[in-house]
Parts: sequence; C-alpha cells; structure tokens
Amino acid sequence: MPGKGELVLTGQLGDVMKESVRAALSYIRSRASEYNIDENFMRENDIHIHVPAGAIPKDGPSAGITMYISLLSLLTETKVRSDVAMTGEITLRGNILPVGGIKEKVLAAHRSGIKRVVLPERNKKDLVDVSDDIKDELEFFFCPHVSGLPELVFEEGAWDVDGDSSDDEEDEASAE
Repeated sequence: MPGKGELVLTGQLGDVMKESVRAALSYIRSRASEYNIDENFMRENDIHIHVPAGAIPKDGPSAGITMYISLLSLLTETKVRSDVAMTGEITLRGNILPVGGIKEKVLAAHRSGIKRVVLPERNKKDLVDVSDDIKDELEFFFCPHVSGLPELVFEEGAWDVDGDSSDDEEDEASAE
C-alpha cells in the first residue's frame, strides 16, 4: 500500500517470527533486480502482514520460508499453488535451516488435503517418524536454499524469473 517504507506486523507475533519476516524481506530486497522487482519498492510503499487468530500467540522461525514466498508472491504478482505446505527457517543469505515438529506439521498438512510438502533439506531424516501410508500420499521436496522454492510452490509455469543462486549449494532442491 502507499506509504513510507514501513513493515507492519500484526496478529500477536513473537519476536522470533517478526525476525523471520524481516529476514525474508531483507533477502528479497537484496535481490530485487534478480526478481524483476523495482529496487526502490519500499521507498513509497508499506507492507502490512497480518497473521490471523490474533488472540493466539505465534512465535518461532518455522514460517520463515512461508513469509519469503508470501512476500515474493506479492511483489512479483505470482500465484502460489493451493496444494502446497512449507516450513523452514530462513537466514539473511537465503539458507533454509531445520525446524522442529516435522511429524506434526506433515500430519496436519495431510489432514488439510495438501499434496506437496516443502521441508528444509536437513529435516529429511525426521520423516522416519511419519507412517509410510501418509508419506505415500504426499510429494516431498527438500530445499537447502530459498532459490529452489519458487519453482516448487508457484503455480505451474508462473515463475519465469531466473531468481538467484546460492554460491554454497549445488542442488537447489531435491525431490523424493
């Protein structure tokens, strides 16, 4: 919305979750030209992120990649698939760090009708706790870096931006 470059966060968010949003926005801003986003987009605009259920406190780093994709979707006007769930902490360099509660998150995604689940590469080992019948009904992708996310979560054929690449990573995402 028109503004002065402010990031407004509402919905009973804890400090760690707020930091995740800021890290995601900083990463996108640092690569705006690669994403074909006006590098000065924050100069005359504000971004307001509201996480519903305001009475329920929300904290932790798990929503980092989701916030990254939400912001990237907004700023590039690219639609996110409706059948995807994701979790993972984001760093300022775009690396995706492991998070806890993978079994519970995968089961919740399955109950919600999700078909594609994107997890941090280092959480792959945590799928041993999920029953094979559940795993057979889902498609899993494991990412070490956010550069592999857009092609996985945006609607098919919608992502035509080259994006960025991590200097440290050989594979952007691995499927199983």
